[in-house]
Amino acid sequence: MTVVRRAAPLLKDAVLLELALYKALLRWLLRRPDVPAGSTPVGYSRLAGPMIWLWIFGSAVEVVVLDVVLHRWLPWLRMPLLVVGIWGLLWMLGLLASYRVRPHLLTDTVLRVRNGGRTEVVVPLEAVESVRTVEHELPGVIKAVHVEDDLLLVGVSSRTNLELTMREPTALRLPHGTVTVSRVGLWVDEPREVAARLRVRRPQTPRR
Repeated sequence: MTVVRRAAPLLKDAVLLELALYKALLRWLLRRPDVPAGSTPVGYSRLAGPMIWLWIFGSAVEVVVLDVVLHRWLPWLRMPLLVVGIWGLLWMLGLLASYRVRPHLLTDTVLRVRNGGRTEVVVPLEAVESVRTVEHELPGVIKAVHVEDDLLLVGVSSRTNLELTMREPTALRLPHGTVTVSRVGLWVDEPREVAARLRVRRPQTPRR
């Protein structure tokens, strides 16, 4: 029973992620990015895009080769593996689509830091003290969110290149809870340009 209880949230997350990727793929095909009115999109897909395209190409070739081989030698195994192969292709296309149609969003009051189909962290601009371009690495190759001491990292391909320093420790909501941090790292395609935008947008500390 304990195993079932522990597995249930993981299964729920997997299903929700799957649905989010298919939704992103549909948005991509319809050319309808998830960018509400009044928001400025901030891209972060350039780093991961080429690698995902390589995976997609390699998987597509693998599906065709396996289908040809199994059709002759193991016909009973052909259909199950074809279904799995097509599912894998759709999953990776959805992943790529989520990077394209769900950019970070900058408004006059917040920066919505996103990653893929579901991850989103809302950073209030009034809480930001300074912005600088600096790189961090996340542990592991598939981890998108990592918290270490007072630093929250929302990375792409396990990397970030922009860091926001908060005026004071700030509570931020993550997909699986809330953390209090003093710095936030994220990946953007144009770090210097985005840093300049953030410096202009964030409210200035009133002089006494």
